[in-house]
Amino acid sequence: MKEDKNRLTGHTDKSNHTATQELEKSKVHIIVEIIEYMPNAVVSKTIIKKTTGNVTVSSFDAGEELAEKTSPFDNYIQIIDGTAEVDINEKKYTLKLGEGIIIPAHTRHFFNANEQFKMVSTVIKSGYED
Repeated sequence: MKEDKNRLTGHTDKSNHTATQELEKSKVHIIVEIIEYMPNAVVSKTIIKKTTGNVTVSSFDAGEELAEKTSPFDNYIQIIDGTAEVDINEKKYTLKLGEGIIIPAHTRHFFNANEQFKMVSTVIKSGYED
């Protein structure tokens, strides 16, 4: 993991880290192992990033949260470790290992980590012109 920590870029503050380099293609990845927990931090790593969408894996240490935001695109969230709390338009959902939810485009949402969790986020940016 030391190598991954050294490649982290795009720090927004000491508790939110983002790596924007894509994962190696044509290689098997154990999804829950491609990102580690960091104390007092939310860490994100890009799996795929294209103009038409992206796939990101994130880890949240207990007590961390991701600030409220609104996205112009649908976002599919899947929990790959632990349990997450997501608030979508002021309605709270508790997602456990293996569960997922679609956050609709143009809705306010945020994440809260009452305990550590990891998630995969998939955003598709095309198809909205239909």
